[in-house]
Amino acid sequence: MTESFAVQSASTITRLSPAKINLFLHITGKRDDGYHNLQTVFRLLDWGDYLHFSVTDDAVIYTDNDKLDANKLCHQLLTLAGAEAITDIIEDNLIFKAARALLSAAIQSNHVPKQLAQVAITVDKHLPMGAGLGGGSSNAATTMLALNEIWLLNLSCDALIKIGATVGADVPIFIFGQDAIAMGIGEELTAIDLPEQQYLILTPNAHVNTAKLFAHPKLQRDISALSVETIKSQYADYMQALTAPYHNAFTPVVTSLAPVVKEALDYLQGLERQALGTARMTGSGSAVFLPLDASIASDKKLLAKWVTDAPCAAYIAGSL
Repeated sequence: MTESFAVQSASTITRLSPAKINLFLHITGKRDDGYHNLQTVFRLLDWGDYLHFSVTDDAVIYTDNDKLDANKLCHQLLTLAGAEAITDIIEDNLIFKAARALLSAAIQSNHVPKQLAQVAITVDKHLPMGAGLGGGSSNAATTMLALNEIWLLNLSCDALIKIGATVGADVPIFIFGQDAIAMGIGEELTAIDLPEQQYLILTPNAHVNTAKLFAHPKLQRDISALSVETIKSQYADYMQALTAPYHNAFTPVVTSLAPVVKEALDYLQGLERQALGTARMTGSGSAVFLPLDASIASDKKLLAKWVTDAPCAAYIAGSL
């Protein structure tokens, strides 16, 4: 039996749902489950979406946890606004999927309190979809972290990472919450301490289906795996500059399929000598970025010109 009651007060929690970039991205082989093993360094940015969690003291009280259904529970507890342009149906949204996966895991481990607050989630969207910046995955992870606190589920970070991996391959890095070397499908994370950095990021209006990219005959899938120790010690080879063997395996495929991505990358490559960095693509999406030397990052007038002159939407963002 389910009972709900209303109280007068409410509070709102606002969280940054940050973007990520891949400083390089290698595919080291195909797995038995059909996924691919990757190696990358994720860098979290101080730029992204904002998620607002309005928590009311309206609660749903449950008397029989053995009969809880995570999907029904999500519909009773959550409302979602600001995501209409992303998905027409709430169940298709990664935010809802993340909440459902969180509750499902909590139910299975008997971590669900008898009383759960109702939460209205509002998305203030800034990151373009399909850009390789991890916007949807970041929203999912931010939701899981916030609801884990709001609902007093007390699931550990390791548990949340495992749950997040079932929602999306990039979700774990946002739960991890810091720059990291990633292996496996992105869920094997090792923290890495990198110097602060500013970036010029371009987001051309293009979206290439990820499944199509992984199936492309020109995609290199057998890049030699590197050890965590090697990646840690060689950060100078991929942080500012990008030198062999470090690269993004998707770049030649995406630029051949999406001319606007090539145009954006060409634009950034024309700025490399001044910026003292190597332009590159992030993830398997369309966004490209240029690391900026500290001497350039402080020149606001020059950066404003680079943003204005860019062939598509452009942004300046820093490491988180």
